[in-house]
Amino acid sequence: MRSAGRKIIRQTDTRRVVALIRVKRVYTAPSEEDGFRILVDRLWPRGLSKSGAKVDLWLKDISPSNELRRWYSHDPQKWAAFQERYARELAQKQALVERVRGLEAKEGTVTLLFSSKEEKYNNAVALRIRLGMPTRPSGARLKTRAA
Repeated sequence: MRSAGRKIIRQTDTRRVVALIRVKRVYTAPSEEDGFRILVDRLWPRGLSKSGAKVDLWLKDISPSNELRRWYSHDPQKWAAFQERYARELAQKQALVERVRGLEAKEGTVTLLFSSKEEKYNNAVALRIRLGMPTRPSGARLKTRAA
């Protein structure tokens, strides 16, 4: 396994699998680049049918507790504290965290879906950080350095 930029590349025979975790608003149109789509919200998104969402897996139990979600209320001033509290909750949900990692290894690209209008400070971004992936705006491409 070697690192190219910030993508992890696993070489298997002549095949290369690029493992990547993306974050995307569930209301944004699905694309081929999404790979395996996981909804990580506790509640199903309003006004969106299950067939229209094109969600491969709904992992509502990996989302923050109702108490944490209500306390945070997408207040950017609470972002750092929210990440810490959510990390403590995720420590109690290791099987779910490992499931996401396993899907990433199997599928190559996994997209964590969220419904919040707040695209920068939400539970999907916090989960992605916890999984050890760098953050960047939705749809942004990673820059790679020339050798």
